[in-house]
Amino acid sequence: MSSRSRSWSAIGEVWTQAWPTVLTMASYTVMQFVDSVIVARIGPIEVAAQGNGGVWSFVPVSFVFGLLTVVNTFAAQNLGAKRIDRVAAYGWAGLWIAVLAWFCLLLPFAMVLPAAFSWVGHDSDLVAMESAYGQVLLVGGLPLLIAKALSHLFFGLHRPKVVTVAALAANAVNIVATSVLVFGLAGAPQLGLVGAAYGTVMGTLVEAAIPLAIFLGPKMRRELGTGSAWRCGLGPIRDVLRLGTPAAAQFGNELLCWTIFLSVLVGRFGEIHLAAGWATMRYVHLSFMPAVGFSVATTALVGRFIGAGDPDGAARRARTAVGMALCWMTACGVVFLLGRDSLVRIFASGGDTPPEIVEEIVSIGGVLLVCAAFFQTLDAVGIVYIGALRGAGDTLIPGLATVVFSWLFIVFGGWLAIELLPHLTSLGPWLAATAYITALGIAMAWRFESGAWRGRRLVESDEAARAAAVAPLVGGPPATDAAGAVEDLAEELQAPPERERGG
Repeated sequence: MSSRSRSWSAIGEVWTQAWPTVLTMASYTVMQFVDSVIVARIGPIEVAAQGNGGVWSFVPVSFVFGLLTVVNTFAAQNLGAKRIDRVAAYGWAGLWIAVLAWFCLLLPFAMVLPAAFSWVGHDSDLVAMESAYGQVLLVGGLPLLIAKALSHLFFGLHRPKVVTVAALAANAVNIVATSVLVFGLAGAPQLGLVGAAYGTVMGTLVEAAIPLAIFLGPKMRRELGTGSAWRCGLGPIRDVLRLGTPAAAQFGNELLCWTIFLSVLVGRFGEIHLAAGWATMRYVHLSFMPAVGFSVATTALVGRFIGAGDPDGAARRARTAVGMALCWMTACGVVFLLGRDSLVRIFASGGDTPPEIVEEIVSIGGVLLVCAAFFQTLDAVGIVYIGALRGAGDTLIPGLATVVFSWLFIVFGGWLAIELLPHLTSLGPWLAATAYITALGIAMAWRFESGAWRGRRLVESDEAARAAAVAPLVGGPPATDAAGAVEDLAEELQAPPERERGG
């Protein structure tokens, strides 16, 4: 095969795996964005309260998300090594970790959330709003964790369309439920801001129920033995904890630093700066979550090729995914730059907000969106290369780099900007965050291109499996349209033949 043919093959394979993953990974972010647009009709301070409540409630969730990402790695490497019988155990390991984390981490955190907001010095009315919103998300967080555990299993199996359908259904439910509960439509109680949290929980219930039904359904019971693998033992759980702990530290620590950045450093300048900061961050989330989808797809592809003994094929797919994510995020940066004032105004002009306050929020947020526009490209590089390294089982160095850089740049650098350059107000911390994203992107590109991950393999494969590195995947390659996704979902749910049903 020529070099050009290999390039087009890699692009097609990455896109086939990535488009459902991008839609899926953007699901929760789209829910939050839609909720913010709906809540903005109440007022910009409610948008700030929703942002703070959402990000603080997501701190413990992000640590668990980091652990669960390596379910993808183990599933993909076992798939590449043709050890499909081991996959179900890692799916159940993810589910058990999700249940334990909800009970031991999310519920206790919900109890201390109001005290945390009071400690950072927020106004009492703001504390009441953001605490109520965050507590609903935490208490109702179990479906979210289950959905993510199973999504990474399906990503690793190269069956992302199941999760795509679940994500689309979840967003549809969220839009309807949030609109009804926030404004009290169709005879429902008018819950205001808290109604948006209940709408999100309802959406994540749907997002968890669909893949769970597939996972426990007849087809996967036949293929993977999912019905009996619930007694997975401590081995797979230990594997996920061992490999996933650096990823958990990376996800959780980074989210914690961004939480301090927005709630404490930006919050130091008052509610108007908070509202402008959260308007900006909603667009940043919309930009980078599709890149996270490319990252997760890259984890699955790199894991499969590493498991099959083909590191060169893994590297080609990783670089292809980086290029595709670069195109997306650079385009987002251009949109941020050109449409900054209009974009911020969507979140600033709700309720009976005085015109002068609206214009001040738009002015501040427009400058912050310029800042965000410039770090888009290197953000794509860091996000996707981290996913590639995770697929190869290289999680320690990316985790350490994220921890060190986030505290050095986002927290300390943001604080230093406030102390030394107070005239910049909230722009100072945003400049520090830009330095963080730049440094991390360069570091992750260097780590991957150094080749330190080559030779790592979490499972062993025989010569036949290595020769079959690009053989058809379980269930066949995913279709590239929405109709194909629904057809595959119906196939996953079909009952087994009579002779197997009796067995």
